[in-house]
Amino acid sequence: MKIYGYARVSSIDQNEDRQLVSLEEVEVKSENIFVDKVSGKDFKRPQYLKLVKALKDGDLLYIKSIDRLGRNYEEILEQWRTLTKEKGVDIVVLDMPLLDTRQYKDLIGTFITDLVLQVLSFVAQSERENIRIRQAEGIAAAKKRGVQFGRPEKPLPPDFVELVAKWERREINVQEILRLCNISRSSFYARMKEHKESL
Repeated sequence: MKIYGYARVSSIDQNEDRQLVSLEEVEVKSENIFVDKVSGKDFKRPQYLKLVKALKDGDLLYIKSIDRLGRNYEEILEQWRTLTKEKGVDIVVLDMPLLDTRQYKDLIGTFITDLVLQVLSFVAQSERENIRIRQAEGIAAAKKRGVQFGRPEKPLPPDFVELVAKWERREINVQEILRLCNISRSSFYARMKEHKESL
């Protein structure tokens, strides 16, 4: 039996030290700790894939918290099932002692583990969705207060209206007006539409 650890942070600038300290405290050897510094939005994680390939029946995997396995309910459950059922690996979640497959091998124990796992996965996903909702509400409130998001629009030349009139009379072509206004084609049509709606 080999003992492994897995840690993940969602971006390069986040620090995985807290997870590594926890893994070292349960005496996982440094060469058996796999660390990914990428988003968990999918499972294209090189170190996680290497770990799964290395794991054998009877091995033990430590993770700091359940959300290291995935970022939504379905992914966490799918990875748990793959590791425990298909590969025969034991998993210990350090932040949640009830999630220790070594201790609950009977039917009741398996039921309790599955139940706790599903509840925790559901709570983790609900919290992420609540964060997204709060962010959207915050952005909507800021826009209502007049806060501008994104890059500021380029100022139009003072003779923009005259240039549009010339373009409409076919005195100049669209390339010429884009050059004179120093804007893209999509910006030109959007600004022209705004101007006409304001009249």
